[in-house]
Parts: sequence; structure tokens; C-alpha cells
Amino acid sequence: MNHLRAICLLESLYFLFFFIYAFSTFLWFTVFFIHLLFFSESKMFEMKAFMCRHKECGAYDPLDPTGNITIRWDVRSWVPDGYVAEVSLFNYQQYRHIQPPGWKLGWVWSKKEVIWYVQGGQATEQGDCSKFKEIIPHSCKVNPEIVDLLPGAPYNRQRANCCKGGVLSSLAQDPANAVASFEVSVGRSGTTTKTLELPVNFTLKAPGPGYTCGPATKLDEPTKFTTPDGSRKSQAHMTWTVTCTYSQFLALRGNSPYLGSVMNGQDKNGLASLVQCTTHMCPIRVHWHVKANYKEYWRVKITVTNFNYGMNYSQWNLVAQHPNFNSLTSITSFNYTALNPYGLMNDTALLWGIRHYNDYLLTAGPDGYVQSELLFRKDPSTFTLRAGWAFPRRVYFNGDKCVTPPPDAYPWLPNASTKSTISVIVPLVLWMLANPYF
Repeated sequence: MNHLRAICLLESLYFLFFFIYAFSTFLWFTVFFIHLLFFSESKMFEMKAFMCRHKECGAYDPLDPTGNITIRWDVRSWVPDGYVAEVSLFNYQQYRHIQPPGWKLGWVWSKKEVIWYVQGGQATEQGDCSKFKEIIPHSCKVNPEIVDLLPGAPYNRQRANCCKGGVLSSLAQDPANAVASFEVSVGRSGTTTKTLELPVNFTLKAPGPGYTCGPATKLDEPTKFTTPDGSRKSQAHMTWTVTCTYSQFLALRGNSPYLGSVMNGQDKNGLASLVQCTTHMCPIRVHWHVKANYKEYWRVKITVTNFNYGMNYSQWNLVAQHPNFNSLTSITSFNYTALNPYGLMNDTALLWGIRHYNDYLLTAGPDGYVQSELLFRKDPSTFTLRAGWAFPRRVYFNGDKCVTPPPDAYPWLPNASTKSTISVIVPLVLWMLANPYF
């Protein structure tokens, strides 16, 4: 009898401890998920950003491995309390450009410097200049931001490579306009190469986030300038450079793919998309239309449609990677150049509009599209219509990577069709609003 009581007591204690353990585990998980849901959103994003920084954020572009925007700061002359510098922005990116409302270049002064004047640009804010009684500086902010002047600015405020509204063309598309510059007079700074200190924490907005700038690096050999007639060379007193690289993750981390954000226009920079109501809710759609299959050639029709009611895309461009670009025979309505990111292999094409014809992609509506046809010569050893081979491997619009369908979503077609013409359309929707957080 006592033996049975002992067994019953032990079983009761066992079930009691099991219940306490199960309840405490349930309570712990409940508190954890509540904390995760209501309090840890920013921490989760910081963790994701940390992981992204240590893996692949998109700052390295395999189709443009050396692309960057380089800022060059040349000290050209001295003034009683500082110096005059020529600041230049060089866009070394093959296809990524800056469109309206343009770039903003910022930095933080190392001392208590002020800007007396800017030629070919202007500071966005003057700041607190109450300590100056006679001559008021152009900007007294510790962290000034400079923007470009608009076209048609007064002649006495212009200089070379200025006054384009902050537009900076890509290197492959328009190399002549891939540089911008302005002149800045800096006061309350050093007046020799030993006492002058470099600004820190450079920022480049285009016009929103996306670019990360490294520290300023002083060059051992200052820049040399040649007069227009080529008869004389002058040299800067000091030169330093800053390299800024682009990350699509940083550019899109503030956007949301949902209808509410794009319809309400909730965006700090005023750049929120107002898009047409579609199944994908993205501002851009690319159609790669395998149009015809001939004996020795095959034809593709590309259509780029703008679903954004609030934005024209000036100097737009499209990058497509496909192994048959080495046998491109003809192209209509678009400009074309090969990028060759892997040296001799030509499998990547840069396409853009013809000036004054279709280089502007208009807002959503009946005219909000551009299209072209490409004719490829077949290589019998590689050509196939199976397993999505006929569609591009990567697609970029204006430098941002597009979402492509998964491999099992591509149509499977016979390699040799009895009909000379086939028609297959696969939409490639822009990554911008489809998946901003990877």
C-alpha cells in the first residue's frame, strides 16, 4: 500500500514539474515574440544591415566591378584666412547615373571653417552666421551640403561643368556629361599645406540615399591643369579624393513595397512613387518578348513601361545580360554598347534611348513606354528555347537590379518549332518596390 502511494506521489510530482516547465517555456516564448513584434523592429533592421554589410549588399556590382563616383578636391589658391578649392565629381559608373532633382554633396568641417562663396553651385542652408558683422559668409554650417545650379543660371555664377540641375550622366552613356564641378572659397582654415585639414564624413545623395563615401585620401602628386590652348600647365597646392560606391540595399531600405506607402506618398525626400494599380505595384516593368524564331536568326522585342504617375525617367538605360549578345546583328530605336565586364566575353548590353526621340520615359499613361527589337544570329552549338535560355540572366533599369522570374516560371518550348514565329512574353519587374529588403 505504501509502495503504491509512493509511486502515485512520484507521478504527481513528475506531472507537476512537467506542467511548470511547459508553462514557463510557453511564457518565455510569448514574451520573446511580443518583444520581437513591438520593440525590436529597429534592432532587427540593424542586425539585417550588419549581416548585409558583411556579406553582399549590392555595393559590388558584377556587371560594373570598378564603378564608383570619385570626388576630387583641389586646393588651387590661398586667401588671407583660407583657400579656394575646385571640387569635381567624376562618375566612373558604366550605366548608373544621377537624374533630377540631382546630386547633393555634403561633408563635416574639421575645424570651424565657413564658406565665403560657391561658384557653380550653392549651399542648401546658410546656418548661423550671427558672429559675422560686415561680410556675411555663404554658409556657416558645420556640415554643409552643396547642390548644382539649374540650367540658365546667371553667367557670373557659372563655371565649367556646372549648372545641369545636378544631373550626372553615366560614363558609357554620355561621358562628356559624366563630370560636375564647382568652386568653393573656404575661410577660417589653414593657409598652408601643413595647417590645412581635410573635411571628414563625406556624403553623396543622388538625391536620396544609396551612396557610401570612404575617407578622404591625400594624393602624393597634386592634380595638374592644362590651359585651353595647351601651352601651360599649373598645379594644385593639394589634392585629395573621396570614393563613393552605390548599394541598392541602402537606396531602397526606406521604401515599402505595399500599396499604402506609394499611394500616400510617405517619403522623407519627397521621392515616393505614385504607381498605377497593378499586380506587382512596381514603377517599371520590362517585357522581354521572344517574337520570332527563324532558321538562322531569332528576334526579341523589348518594351519598358512606366507605371509611375509622378516621375519621368530622363536618360533612362537598360542593362541586360545574355550569352547571345556576342551575335547581336541589329537593333532598332535604341542606342547600344557592349559593357564586356569580363574582358573579351561580350554577354552584357547597355541600351538607352535616342536623344530627342525616346530618351525620356514619360509618366504612366498611353505614352509611358519605349520599345525596340533586337535581331540575333543563332549559334547552333548553344541556341535553345528550353529552360529559359532565351531570356536574360540579369536585368538592370537605371542601375537598379530587376526581379526576374524563377527558373521554373520560364516557358518550355521545343528547340525546333514547325512554326517560324512564336510569341512569348516574360515580365521582369523592377526590384525597387518589389523586394527592397532582399
